[in-house]
Amino acid sequence: MDIFDKIDLTHGGPLGRYKGMAHGYFSFPKLEGVIGPHMKFRGKDVLNWSTTDYLGLASNADVLAADSKAANTWGFAMPMGARVLSGNTATHEAFEERLATFLKKEDAFVVNSDYQAIVSAIDALCSRPDIIVYDAGVHAGIVDGIYLHKVKGGRSMVFAHNDIENCELKLQMATESLKTKGDKGGILLITEGLFAMSGEIGIIDKIVALKEKYDFRLMIDDAQGFGVLGANGCGAAEHLGVLDKVDILLGSFTNAAAGKGGFVASTEKVVNFLRYNMRSQIYDNSLSSAIVDGNAFRLNLLAQHNDWREKVKSIAQELQNGLRSLGYNVLSSEQSPITTITIDSTTTGNEESAINELMNIVVDLRESYGIFCIVVTAPYVPKGTMLLRLIATAAHTSDDVKCTLDAFAQIGKKLSAGDYARQTVVGLCMR
Repeated sequence: MDIFDKIDLTHGGPLGRYKGMAHGYFSFPKLEGVIGPHMKFRGKDVLNWSTTDYLGLASNADVLAADSKAANTWGFAMPMGARVLSGNTATHEAFEERLATFLKKEDAFVVNSDYQAIVSAIDALCSRPDIIVYDAGVHAGIVDGIYLHKVKGGRSMVFAHNDIENCELKLQMATESLKTKGDKGGILLITEGLFAMSGEIGIIDKIVALKEKYDFRLMIDDAQGFGVLGANGCGAAEHLGVLDKVDILLGSFTNAAAGKGGFVASTEKVVNFLRYNMRSQIYDNSLSSAIVDGNAFRLNLLAQHNDWREKVKSIAQELQNGLRSLGYNVLSSEQSPITTITIDSTTTGNEESAINELMNIVVDLRESYGIFCIVVTAPYVPKGTMLLRLIATAAHTSDDVKCTLDAFAQIGKKLSAGDYARQTVVGLCMR
């Protein structure tokens, strides 16, 4: 069989199967204009709730000026080569030292992307005898890292999302398994700080408390929480008061910092081990000096502006409280900038009917009310789950919230009346 025949047999994959209807609208949409709450979609003005520019730095004049200066100074080719070979610079090292101080860790390593880093860090740290215990709601980068561990013959145990009792049960099982088999392995527990799809904060403080009873190391990926949670922007662990108890912290500059790249922070021993063993970094070119300089400028702003974090929280809470008062099921933590709404389908049919109904809601929001938000289905969330996700930023206003709540009030009435179940997506898109 031709290997390309599988493309037809799988119907394009979990997302690709909808490409004929969805491409350019639900998937690969093109938002145009300066990044912010007000942009254009297909030539129309929309109120944008879809970007993770939590602090509004993507269009901040000082940030743009710093990026321009860094680009003029370094270009984007400097340095060339992997960090371990020829791509290391004083700029990278100075930033890592500053970042480690900011995060209250001994050392930090700047990486090309948070996704690459989490996959590669798990692969480097965990050998065959080790057991990984992880939250069922973790993102694909963690899942892919666990896949690599299992390919090597390693084991993993998943606990129910944010369920501390189930988490402890799996730690008990992992501990007993290591004793019974006589393995010399250890336990790595992995979860997220702020879950991107649900907007929930991980139960890091409760997990940390289990260290008194069980022997394990804790890895937190806080790509979403870094910069926006915590008094100083160090993330969910700082917000929960347990930053010093997290053994390995990973994060990203692509969300709240509106930059590029990511980091891993831990003890000097652990970070140095990862510097020399993370395949995604030792075999990839170094992050550009211009980007590192830009990230350093952003880090200074994160340290100085708790008022931006308070503004995001205020807008998010206003939006979430308003949606709850309208009868919507909002999953998100009240401290989270991510507002996630579960939509209960009015149809009793199959999955396709439910997805059609949800897509009709999204089209109506965009076309009739000028509200641009993201629809989330599998594979981002478990099959059968349907979510709408709205992301608050420091650039949004109370007027933006009011406009959005007015729209959702009308959407709710139409949903209850079964309007979206009777329409087809094609019909709505062609209006």
